[in-house]
Amino acid sequence: MNRFMIFFFLALSGCEQLDLDGKALAAKREAEGKAIGSACRHAGRALEDCYLMSPKASKAAVFAGWREFDAYMRENNIEVVVPAPPPPPEEEDEEKPTKKKHTQ
Repeated sequence: MNRFMIFFFLALSGCEQLDLDGKALAAKREAEGKAIGSACRHAGRALEDCYLMSPKASKAAVFAGWREFDAYMRENNIEVVVPAPPPPPEEEDEEKPTKKKHTQ
């Protein structure tokens, strides 16, 4: 019985590392949402656009990050960095060579 008690207490001593209550996952999602919001603010995007671009992120966290970075930008006179437009899609040429079948 004594060995069982020792094993039991040793096994329970590492339970907080398993994150059984989900606190680490919630903190990670909160941090990601804030990062998305601050990046959107830095790029000069509207808050609604941020919500549309990141539907899985928490809206509260995105707003908090956007608001915090807005205050930071105003305090430090940081200008908006306009993102570069995406490259145009490659057009398919009609004269593309096709694979020829070898006939014998």
